[in-house]
Amino acid sequence: MLDPHRITVFRSVVASGSVQAAADNLGLTSSAVSQHLAALQRETGLTLFQRAGRGIVPTEDALVLDAQSDEPMSQWDRLEQVVSDLRDGRTGRLSIGYFASAGSAWMPALVRRLSSEYPDLVLELRLNEVEQRGPRPDLDLAIDPPHTALPAGLRRVDLTEDPFVVVLPRDHPLAGADEIALADLRGETWVSNDYPSAVGHRLLVAACAAVGLRPRFTVQAQDHHTAIGFVAAGVGISVMPGLAARGLPANVVRVDIAPPAPVRHLSAVVRQLGASTAPTERAVQLLQDLIAHPSTMPRRRR
Repeated sequence: MLDPHRITVFRSVVASGSVQAAADNLGLTSSAVSQHLAALQRETGLTLFQRAGRGIVPTEDALVLDAQSDEPMSQWDRLEQVVSDLRDGRTGRLSIGYFASAGSAWMPALVRRLSSEYPDLVLELRLNEVEQRGPRPDLDLAIDPPHTALPAGLRRVDLTEDPFVVVLPRDHPLAGADEIALADLRGETWVSNDYPSAVGHRLLVAACAAVGLRPRFTVQAQDHHTAIGFVAAGVGISVMPGLAARGLPANVVRVDIAPPAPVRHLSAVVRQLGASTAPTERAVQLLQDLIAHPSTMPRRRR
């Protein structure tokens, strides 16, 4: 069995670039760090570092081990936190995954209400990586666009539809329109706002193909905030989910897209551990209420 503490020391050496730097960062002596590295090499049977001048450099095996240890160490940290919570009498924990636009629109109000209703509940919030979205069995609740059929132990609760909009400079000739057809954007310079493999990007490209349009993505921003910045600078236009086009700069406007417009369907994926916990079900309920009434959070039902 590998010792998580030795893995932590090893990762610090890789990140810091030297034994002494890792020792300083971890509050250890350089001798103790060297001993941990030697023990880890014996445990793994791998050569993890090589001499380079007066220092050491990680081997290819070490770089692979470092990269592959990210997720296991994250889970180990989570387990240690669970132990700490149990020791301190905090027995409730709720992990929620979300993507950026849902985070800014819903998560602050959701967390505030959950913390108020369940003061002893430990909330663990994780931003879902764009290219890793999909069913996450390690999360109690995840907000995401629907994917393929869910594996056993998860269920989906539909939340809302999120139609795409056009984001363009205020002085653009189409800025005053009530709505814009995708075909009207032919010849425009497009700013991408998501990864090519992401659900939203695929929805947009498919909708454009349906009307005979192939967007010319000149700028690959790959996130909504940066894309809006490019639009504000007059570089081009961007088409994104309406939830992402909130709080725009003064010189940028959003315009609805005429049918057939791409629409992102959002849902909550709930982990089923026998029976769902009350905080999880309450979180879903609060999300539904918040989406239906975005200006106010509901009072707790008694």
